[in-house]
Amino acid sequence: MSGSPAADVPASRPAEGAAAGRRPEGRPLRPYGLRCEHRTAPLGIDEPAPRLSWRLASDRRGDDPVAYRVRVAERPEDLDGCRQLLWDTGRVADSRATAAVYAGPALRGRTRYHWRVSVWPAGTAAPAEATSWFETAFTGPAAWQASWITHDPRPVEVMDAPTEGESALDHHGLAPCPVLRRAFTASPGARARLHVSARGLYEVRLNGVRIGDAELAPGWTDYHRRVQYQTYDVGDLLREGENVLAATVADGWWSGFVGFEPRRAGAHYGSFPQFLAELHLTYPDGRSAAIVTDGAWRTSTGVIRHADLLMGECHDLRHACDGWELPGFDDGGWSPALVTDTDRRRLVASVDEPVRATAELRPSSIRRVSPDTHVVDFGQNLAGRVRLRIGELAAGARVVIRHAEVLDASHRLYTANLRTAAATDVLIGDGRRHFVFEPRFTYHGFRYAEISGLPELSESDVVAVVLHSDTPWAGEFDCSDAGLRRLHDCVVWGQRSNFVSVPTDCPQRDERLGWLADAQVFLPTAALNADVAAFFTKWLRDIDDARSPDGGFSNVAPRLVGVCDEGAPGWGDAGVIIPWHLYRTYDDPRFLGRALEGMRAWVDLIRRHNPDLVWRRRVGPHFSDWLAPGTPTPRDVVATACFAHSARLTAKAADVLGHTDVGDHYHRLADGIRRAFTECFVTVERAAAGPDAVRITGDTQTGYLLALAHELLPDDLVEGAAHRLAELVESAGPALVTGFLGVALAAPVLDAHGRADLAHALLNRDEVPSWRFPLRHGATTIWERWDGWTPEAGFRAPAMNSFNHYALGSIGEWLYRGVAGLDQAPDSTGYRHLRIRPRPGALRRASARHESVRGTVEVSWERRGGRLALCVRVPPGATADVYVPTTDPRSVRESGAVPGVGDRHITLLATASDHVLHRVSSGTYRFTATCPPAVGGAGTTPAARPSLTPGRHMPGPAAKPSSARSHEEDTP
Repeated sequence: MSGSPAADVPASRPAEGAAAGRRPEGRPLRPYGLRCEHRTAPLGIDEPAPRLSWRLASDRRGDDPVAYRVRVAERPEDLDGCRQLLWDTGRVADSRATAAVYAGPALRGRTRYHWRVSVWPAGTAAPAEATSWFETAFTGPAAWQASWITHDPRPVEVMDAPTEGESALDHHGLAPCPVLRRAFTASPGARARLHVSARGLYEVRLNGVRIGDAELAPGWTDYHRRVQYQTYDVGDLLREGENVLAATVADGWWSGFVGFEPRRAGAHYGSFPQFLAELHLTYPDGRSAAIVTDGAWRTSTGVIRHADLLMGECHDLRHACDGWELPGFDDGGWSPALVTDTDRRRLVASVDEPVRATAELRPSSIRRVSPDTHVVDFGQNLAGRVRLRIGELAAGARVVIRHAEVLDASHRLYTANLRTAAATDVLIGDGRRHFVFEPRFTYHGFRYAEISGLPELSESDVVAVVLHSDTPWAGEFDCSDAGLRRLHDCVVWGQRSNFVSVPTDCPQRDERLGWLADAQVFLPTAALNADVAAFFTKWLRDIDDARSPDGGFSNVAPRLVGVCDEGAPGWGDAGVIIPWHLYRTYDDPRFLGRALEGMRAWVDLIRRHNPDLVWRRRVGPHFSDWLAPGTPTPRDVVATACFAHSARLTAKAADVLGHTDVGDHYHRLADGIRRAFTECFVTVERAAAGPDAVRITGDTQTGYLLALAHELLPDDLVEGAAHRLAELVESAGPALVTGFLGVALAAPVLDAHGRADLAHALLNRDEVPSWRFPLRHGATTIWERWDGWTPEAGFRAPAMNSFNHYALGSIGEWLYRGVAGLDQAPDSTGYRHLRIRPRPGALRRASARHESVRGTVEVSWERRGGRLALCVRVPPGATADVYVPTTDPRSVRESGAVPGVGDRHITLLATASDHVLHRVSSGTYRFTATCPPAVGGAGTTPAARPSLTPGRHMPGPAAKPSSARSHEEDTP
């Protein structure tokens, strides 16, 4: 999630004039934020019918589009006319559209196309326009010429006994990273495109200059099914005469250590890394040339003696071969490349943004623990690596960097929870002075680094480099409670740390797998924080690749043999839940079109093995409500609720796609499962007064949450079930005793049934289990367990105790949708119809901003002097239902006037005891009203972070905030 959204949003924010009671008339309707396949100007796509989308902004109320037009051409100047257009939609009357799927002639491979969108507002003949481009990649495997090559791993001519300092502390059986080079002749001025991939990881240079900024490329897929490649524009790097294309490759996910299966710790796909590339040159006079990977390349090994994602990386400078990436180098002593394969059928163009280095953190402290060893605290748990500046290192001398999330009681690194991951980087010197050491093919989850081998270390010598998939930042949240602001920051940093090519479970230990349940419960939060459309487009293909022959989804994707192969309830169901949520968020029905076959196969598989519609067979490892600290929820309750939910979503997906018969079939199935759930698991004691006593088997919070969230109960039992859920939450603390599946549902379900006060009470709790307990002890990311560490018991079992997980961070969704009130209506997609309904609790103020596919949505509210001010921004083409919290409907004003009087953009819909409901059209609005009474208490988390004894607390303080906003440390 890179940087600030400012570069991709309209310049205007909710106008200050609105806050002063004025209605500004600023810039009119305009498109911005153009995307192709959910990416900005992608260089290399292989989608034959790309989706072209745009966002809309206007400073005027009701300034909605009435029509659009999209034109595509090969030359930008052709967009101004009509003759040379490749495709033209013509003027399309549509007030809601923000996308069009290309439907013109077949696109040629390796070609740049320019496109323009025109948008007409009402009452004018002049459209507003914006222009962008996209570039196609190869049209198919037959278009490739390159072969897979590597340094020959087989010859071992001599073997000497190792001597001290010859290698890292432990090379883990890993081989040195191959380096490859190819000299060729070229001239400047050529159009040059490099298409490159690896079975493993690659870094490519042209004439010594690194190409692109992708890290850990080409990313992780099931290489037996798909191998991604990237495309780069390298024309500016060509020189007259001799040029050199050079690459280093590493094991990565292909042949390195992945996961935790002791019988298959690594080499899941292959035994050694391989490289593939094509450089295409096209000159202005029509000449062309292609430099491809083949047996003419020269190979050797170099400085990197091993590199592994889990174990770490070793650089031995005594193996340096200076200038090997540059023209003029004599590679006569190198070996010819080994051609390993010519199969290019699995190559696909990347559909997501790569992993990038997005931030750098300086140390918050450095502590010497021995004459040549220092422990560095970066103040933030993160995923990435350390960059170290070194003044001098004697030949054979070693600098060792170890990584950890937390410190133990002796003030040293706590690494037991890393399990078999060494997470150790090593540098071996050759007597050089003044150089920088930074690993290139590994990453670690850490806050602390222990650096040994240097007698002196200053803060200017070391930096933590943050790595993650570069999903564009899309959300901001703020409020008057410092603890909730910190909680949001922890959620954001957990997302940064665990979106690394795939949505991982944790970045530090020997796992880092794409667990489906973790991702599906966190997705609503993730999609508010960032634009994850392209990221999940790629991962949904991983999920589909991992399906079993009988239609079952897996538990992890990409699939690893032996890692809980058969999908469990709540885990496999992610193959249904994720496409549906992406469709609702991004208004792109292709998410459902690509997934429907797998959705149906999954639901059909469960039904075949459970004809009574109670899911008890073919449940995989059945993790149930994973890591719930309370009484376990019966597994068949969890499973059957998930079965019903998947069946219903499959029916809805078929409805959206126009498959009426299919939809009817799965609606009937979902109704049947719903009846079976009630008959099997629900008992009722009728009450003479008040709600009936409804009990769900197991009588756990999660059982009621699943039943209520997925609408599994008859209407007359809903109130009783919600009442029992509230009782269970209150009697526990109030507290949650749920695991991964229950936690995401708690606040939304309580809120939906009139208990937003309990949702706030859960946010305010600061004892175990709670979100604030880790914050009180210095957490900077979300923990895997509610009680991963306590003062009384210390660390939980290291076999399962990460301090950087995001599943419990799914509360982030309610911070946006509940606390701030930024939501869309249940029947809305792509934020076409917003629901603005703040739940203030005892807070003084809150705000949220989201860059939706339609445009910027923004909500802010503040209580002051007995009045509440609620500001709302609605993008063009959208409407919003605005719930103004008040117990005095007559006090409501909008920009100083009675709402709707003289303003056709505001309509009164309803008045209730605690709010007034208005529907508004696009634009910016400022409502004021008499404050409702505060509900619930403020949290006990102090505004400033407590100073705690090292070794008896989780680390603090937090690093830089996740988004630009005011950080005054006020409390409600």
